Amino acid sequence: MSVTFKKVLRKDPFHKDGTGKYYPQLIVWGKSATLESIAVQMKESSSLTLGDIQSVITNFVGAMRRELFNGRSVNIDNFGVFSLSATTEGSEKKDDCQSTKIRSVRINFRASSSIRPQVAATRAEDRMDFVDLESQLKAAGSGSGGGEGGGNEGGDGGLDENPLG
Repeated sequence: MSVTFKKVLRKDPFHKDGTGKYYPQLIVWGKSATLESIAVQMKESSSLTLGDIQSVITNFVGAMRRELFNGRSVNIDNFGVFSLSATTEGSEKKDDCQSTKIRSVRINFRASSSIRPQVAATRAEDRMDFVDLESQLKAAGSGSGGGEGGGNEGGDGGLDENPLG
């Protein structure tokens, strides 16, 4: 398995001289996997039909959503824990701290150690190779690979569909 990264220049806002450092940022190629594409992969190692797998996944998502919306976390063994968190506004007085101070709610996921990526994995099926985007493009004869930065400044692993933009 190969994961591509690009080199992104991030400037330190506290340094007025504008200096920065280059950081590797993981990028995502192509479109996201879908319920159907995942179900097709699962069908290959199962005796279930594609429809059965899709139905189970769809029902699982609905049940998980109900549990989260009832204030519970959802712990899937050997996968991870889903939970809710909120962006809120503070109040000076305890009596002013009401639900109206909740601005947004997110679903968080904490991966279990059994699926968490290990940079130094020794098992072949767990190993990830990291490949520089510029090197890939040069090898393919596509040019220099773009500029110095741009893209996702958050460093969350890259949600961009186009790794060059």
